[in-house]
Amino acid sequence: MNSSINTSIKLPSVKSKKIISWNSSLEDLLGKASKKSYEKLLSANFLEIADFLWVFPLRVIELPPLRSFEHIEEGRMFIGRAKILNVQARPNFRVKGKGRAMLYNIIVHVQDLLSERIISLKWFNSYGSITSKISKCTLIEFMGEASVFNGQFQFTNPEFYSLESSDDPSLFVTVSNDLKIQYPTINTVSGVHIKKFIDKIPTDLWNNIPETLPKKLLEQNKFLSLGDAFKIIHAKTKPTPELELKAEHRLIYEEFFIDQIKINLRRKFFKKPKTKKISITEPMLKSFASLYPYELTVDQSKALNDVRRDLASEHPMMRLIQGDVGCGKTTVAMIAAMIVIENGNQVALMCPTEALAIQHYVSALELFGENTVNFKLILGSTPAKEKKLIQSQLLSGEINYIIGTHSLIQESITFKSLALAIIDEQHKFGVDQRIKLTSKGQGVHCLIMSATPIPRSLSLTQYGDLDISTIKSMPSGRKGHKTRIVTEETYQPYLNFLKTRLSLKEQIYIVVPAINENPDQDFHNLNDILERYKKYFPDHKVEGLHGQMKSDEKARTFLDFKLHKIDILVSTSVIEVGINVLNATVMAIINPERFGLSSLHQLRGRVGRGEKPGFCFLVNDKQISALSRERLKVIESNTDGFKIAEEDLKLRGEGDLFGTDQSGGAPQKRLANIVLHADILYQAREDALRLIDQKDPEIEILLDKFSKDTRVFTTV
Repeated sequence: MNSSINTSIKLPSVKSKKIISWNSSLEDLLGKASKKSYEKLLSANFLEIADFLWVFPLRVIELPPLRSFEHIEEGRMFIGRAKILNVQARPNFRVKGKGRAMLYNIIVHVQDLLSERIISLKWFNSYGSITSKISKCTLIEFMGEASVFNGQFQFTNPEFYSLESSDDPSLFVTVSNDLKIQYPTINTVSGVHIKKFIDKIPTDLWNNIPETLPKKLLEQNKFLSLGDAFKIIHAKTKPTPELELKAEHRLIYEEFFIDQIKINLRRKFFKKPKTKKISITEPMLKSFASLYPYELTVDQSKALNDVRRDLASEHPMMRLIQGDVGCGKTTVAMIAAMIVIENGNQVALMCPTEALAIQHYVSALELFGENTVNFKLILGSTPAKEKKLIQSQLLSGEINYIIGTHSLIQESITFKSLALAIIDEQHKFGVDQRIKLTSKGQGVHCLIMSATPIPRSLSLTQYGDLDISTIKSMPSGRKGHKTRIVTEETYQPYLNFLKTRLSLKEQIYIVVPAINENPDQDFHNLNDILERYKKYFPDHKVEGLHGQMKSDEKARTFLDFKLHKIDILVSTSVIEVGINVLNATVMAIINPERFGLSSLHQLRGRVGRGEKPGFCFLVNDKQISALSRERLKVIESNTDGFKIAEEDLKLRGEGDLFGTDQSGGAPQKRLANIVLHADILYQAREDALRLIDQKDPEIEILLDKFSKDTRVFTTV
């Protein structure tokens, strides 16, 4: 008997199933069939499966059982199955903008499969895609809230899916079949698909969500585990209302805690290098302060003492000076600069706009003169030959004070001994730009100015790595400003007032939200307003200023206004920061509802800066919403920038306060709200600070993990 084995027989190969973890790529979960969705999520900074944990449902609703139409009740959720009888789509109007799609009012009559009663489903101002989709259906399952019209039940904007199509994902039928879980759309990937992807996450992963907090902290605060909190929020379990609140609290704390760990690790990292101590004497301080035509206010003196203490330290200064418009922050910064230069070092001042950089340069020359300090200005528009000379003189140390825009952080700019970096209007820059400037020297001190007062809760998140000095008192002699809302009824008196101020040889700013007309937007633009005010005031010089002008043209226009060759300057918000023309006493802001409260407050700070009182008009010649009116009333009745910033934070949210997103990372805060949850933020900060200073092996592992995250040092 031949016992040899026939090796030519091919055994079936066994494919090993790929093991995925929370750190696996999204592609491992989604597969090749979802390539487009994967690319869209990737561009929204979703890098791994764990990022889905932080995409919380918009709504989780317990569904009623499937019943006949006889059980419909007004105001109650209802799920039914029905046969389509007819579909009516009536054109309503076209959407503005590209494509100009038509919107329809859609009425669909359906018959109950159980009781044969007939009701109507309605969609108002809907795209034709709904008509197209429902017209292909014979049988549907729908869900919505019932209402009564002309004595008949109806459903407005119900959700539905075809009973004949098994691959059509339902918005409301889940694995448990008794909950509706609706997720948000992310970068055009619909909530339906987000839910489908989250449902793909294996059960064993849901049961093994790694904990981030040390055991002591969990026990001390009686927190749920991170895994339990996520499972409750994503409705993987059916908890009590009390547990839902605990889960929400744990995840809010988690977001704040991780932020505070990263912020304070960054602070510790940048405070670590040794720096050259700056020698400061009382005679030196008095000498520089005496150059100003007024005595420093109490708050200015306090801020200067803070800076003085930082400069004398062996670690780099990282300080933010915040204060209302016109409080004298620049005075403190200039005195600090002169102290550093007196010690034989260099100073760099970075501004967000060329107009502001020019303003600082002119003011510095007027105050100190060229004989005392070698000031230079470098802009994007500076000729190449002049730039090369400036670069050479910075490297040799011949220039000891350079003022510029983003051009200062170019690789070609190098210093002999940069010791102080001053950044004006920090909210116009990112953290990485601050780092690029301070990295142009060894142990460079950093002084930041912000004329947008920052609420305490926001200062702990967006500026938590900085020491903060606050200037609230104003220099004597400032007349301030009054603000009034202008409507159609008061428009002519407003124009008469402008005419009066012009007759007194005073100047006027007119601020508009946009340069050119946009058919998609219903507000005024610079070109329209420029022509209008030229007609209103034909005997006066009216010119325009905006960010798209060439640099030399902007500089010339700005200088002409400063020299009173222009009476009325019609501008976009490029004049928001740092522009100082004492003879400009009136500002009119057109379509003020298009600006945030903090921006409006910044803008009106351009007037009333000297001995003449300032006037700000918020001009609306059209109807605005009740919320917009409420916001404008806050500005009209309030001059305290700190109160306005708090209101703006409540109305616009953390990311929008400055009109720019500062936080970075992916994704953004989902549950945590620094206004609503300030108490949790303060607790998370205290815990983070305490843990960073502890010598505990478990905590050291946690901190090491965060310190290796490259985003720690470029995001908040």
